[in-house]
Amino acid sequence: MKFPFTTKPLTCCNTPNTTSDSSNRIVLVGSPNVGKSVIFNALSDSYAIASNYPGTTVEISKGNGMIGNKKYEIIDTPGSYSLMPITEEERVAQRLFFEKASLYIHVVDAKNLRRMLPHTLQLIEAGKPLILVLNMMDEVAERGIRIDTQKLEKILKIPVIPAVSNKGKGIPELKKTISQYNSNPQDFTIEYNNDIEKAIKDIESCLHGDYEVSKRSISQLLLQKDKVAFDLIQKQGEDTTAIKNIVSNTENKFNSPINYIMTVERQHITNRIVNTVMKKSTTSSYTGSEATDNKSYEDTDSNIKKRIDHLISKPLTGIPILFLVLYFGMYQFVGVFAAGTVVDFLEGVLFGEYIIPWVTQNFNALVPYPVVQSLFVGDYGILNLALTYAIALILPIVGAFFLVFSIIEDSGYLPRLAMLIDRVFKKIGLSGRAVIPLVLGFGCGTMATMVTRTLEKPREKILTTLLLSLAIPCSAQLGVILGIMSAKPMALLLWAVVMVLEFLFIGYIAAKVLPGEKPSFFLEMPSLKVPKLSNVLIKTYSRMQWYFLEVMPLFIIASVLIWIGKLTGIFGLLIDLLKYPSQWIGLPSEAADVFLLGFFRRDFGAAGLYELNKTGLMDGVDLLVAAVTLTLFMPCIAQFMMTLKERGLKIALAMAAFIFPFAFFVGFVVNNIMNILGVTL
Repeated sequence: MKFPFTTKPLTCCNTPNTTSDSSNRIVLVGSPNVGKSVIFNALSDSYAIASNYPGTTVEISKGNGMIGNKKYEIIDTPGSYSLMPITEEERVAQRLFFEKASLYIHVVDAKNLRRMLPHTLQLIEAGKPLILVLNMMDEVAERGIRIDTQKLEKILKIPVIPAVSNKGKGIPELKKTISQYNSNPQDFTIEYNNDIEKAIKDIESCLHGDYEVSKRSISQLLLQKDKVAFDLIQKQGEDTTAIKNIVSNTENKFNSPINYIMTVERQHITNRIVNTVMKKSTTSSYTGSEATDNKSYEDTDSNIKKRIDHLISKPLTGIPILFLVLYFGMYQFVGVFAAGTVVDFLEGVLFGEYIIPWVTQNFNALVPYPVVQSLFVGDYGILNLALTYAIALILPIVGAFFLVFSIIEDSGYLPRLAMLIDRVFKKIGLSGRAVIPLVLGFGCGTMATMVTRTLEKPREKILTTLLLSLAIPCSAQLGVILGIMSAKPMALLLWAVVMVLEFLFIGYIAAKVLPGEKPSFFLEMPSLKVPKLSNVLIKTYSRMQWYFLEVMPLFIIASVLIWIGKLTGIFGLLIDLLKYPSQWIGLPSEAADVFLLGFFRRDFGAAGLYELNKTGLMDGVDLLVAAVTLTLFMPCIAQFMMTLKERGLKIALAMAAFIFPFAFFVGFVVNNIMNILGVTL
């Protein structure tokens, strides 16, 4: 069977680079949720979060790995579907496309080969040294499909590796192929219609600089008005006016956008290739090198997955399942067990009775200066407060949350949840895709704010950032609140109701007020999987390590700032100012400390609420009001700085100006409703 490919030489800069950071660089590319991060972990000595939902890899992850006798820098890029970027994720990946690397590995979901192969063709045509990894071959076999990888290799003229990366299958073959790879890329082009071909050649003739990709590939991007490509040729001093005239004249010859026409023609080529190499098979179990007959088992497994998929995706059954997940996963495990049993032992017994008294006694004996003593072992000291809260209070709660979250995301549940709540989210100006940063916000609001860049519309990014800052408690804050209020189930229920209503109300109003385009919903739907224990444990450990390294310096900084504030009187002044709104919503004046601490770190404030509750200064209603106000109160300084970075100064300050008074207003309303109704908790 013939394909409209040509083998004429491509014009590109192939001058060898002797620097280690480029000549020994391997770049992983591919769509979201195809297993790039799993392969990254297998090739490198660094761990990148590998999850069974799209959008995990937001920024470039780098690591080093020995393959054969050579050390490589391995780079894991955000998910991308094409060399023409649409989302911020794809723009990040495209930047590496224009840089030099010794090898690119394109990872695809083999069962969706027809949709992903056009990206492969673009990479080959760009003159990139490339290996194609057909991942998830076990799922291909489950569907009764066989892919002739050898025939695909002959057509594409690049190595093709079948793999099941989460089980380690195909990884040894990939490493062997990398170590033996011939760095000279194959000459390869796709012939488009005559008018487009003429335009490509005309643009090529205008390019005189040296590029890390073929000039034909750059010409195609320019013809499709890619901004990054235009910026690149401007830096090289090319005649952009002439190129823009070629693009404009070519556009006038078609009724449809050139990007659409080229995409359709590339898809025709892809369909012919896929029809040649992909066939229905009588076997159904992938072993890594061949298929064996295990049909009854696979069919049963597939039917069970389909039934579970149906149950969690439909509102009638999906919503009760969601509440069960929240009850057992978040409330019982994180709230009752981690924030209750584990924290009581660590904070109350291990640190409270042994470590802190011993440290305080010995430090005071060694350092007889009260000012220094207050910095390290005072009530807000680095050793007494920062280390105790970070290790004894925050760490077990964060660990429990990330363990549950890792299981949920590895199962493939998050995309189903996104689909389930998409209709509700549309009412508040969001798409179901926004569930990813919002759920991540229950882990860390700073990280979740960064993940909002995966959303497509600027309006949706602003809305999601606002809701993260206002209504989503981080894992440590949530864990402490659950731990404190678990003894008062009715107060906890009312807190949850207020949070949900406030989330929907603010989202609805903001969606009406903010201008911009309404969101669309498109999300990769991975197969349901039984979470792999080793991946869950490694992921939990990696996140705990990241969180602990992130939170410990902030706790220390917060202790130092509080110490400075107390010495200078600024801290006392701020507390005095916060006493007025605290008393206005019915709380004791001591609650002002909680709100001020909460700005340095949300979990810092929650921990202060934990201590305040132990003193018995608050009843059930006070606890409810404090928890509501603290949850709605200003995000921690780290999350505020991330909001500043992602949304800009104007939007960040506008959000802060709204959130601060709104939190106390809601607390005031809740307190008065409870008092008018005479409710005691």
